[in-house]
Amino acid sequence: MKRIVQPEILDTLPPDAPRAIRSRQDLHRINFMMRNHVIMARALKANWPGSAPARLTELGAGDGFFFRRLVRQLAPRWPNVSATLLDLQKNVSPATLADFVALGWRPETLVTDVFDWPPATGSGGIVVANLFLHHFEDARLAELLRLISQRAELFVAVEPRRGVAGQFLARWLWAFGCNDVTRHDAAVSVRAGFCDNELGALWPDKKNWELSEHRTGLCSHIFIARKIR
Repeated sequence: MKRIVQPEILDTLPPDAPRAIRSRQDLHRINFMMRNHVIMARALKANWPGSAPARLTELGAGDGFFFRRLVRQLAPRWPNVSATLLDLQKNVSPATLADFVALGWRPETLVTDVFDWPPATGSGGIVVANLFLHHFEDARLAELLRLISQRAELFVAVEPRRGVAGQFLARWLWAFGCNDVTRHDAAVSVRAGFCDNELGALWPDKKNWELSEHRTGLCSHIFIARKIR
């Protein structure tokens, strides 16, 4: 199946639109069902040995729901980490930020286009993305991966797996009460998803990085890029 990138309805709706709010609630349930936060946490712990990173940044963080679940997995092992939630829109509530603080992390929101992402000072730390990379055509995605390689020491992405399993799940989301936005966008996401080593092929610096990608979970695809120290 050829990779096809198409617009998703949720990206075009105002954040406070009722259909958008409902769709984000659907995505919370889908993420929990797919266990992406658990998959991501395991990958981070396995690929970042030693003490806690200084910084962890999520690209396309949305309302911070996924990142908050991820931090709950990581905080007992990694205390006092700076958490940057980067997104094009301001969707993170004060209550969500307070949850990060309660877990012993130091959150900040960065409202910007990811391609205008300013380089941080000091250690690059870890960058993660959850269901974000599939929004980009290959040429634009290659540029994004180049930016990530300049700002991170470890990058982990969990994305839709393009294939029959994802298509089947997308067709049955109505049975879980998902609205029309979620059902449409899920099918679009699967068609724009990844398989084989498609992300690794776009990574700009294969000499100085260890790359890994494979199927994981129900119908997810994980990509890991670890800088060789």
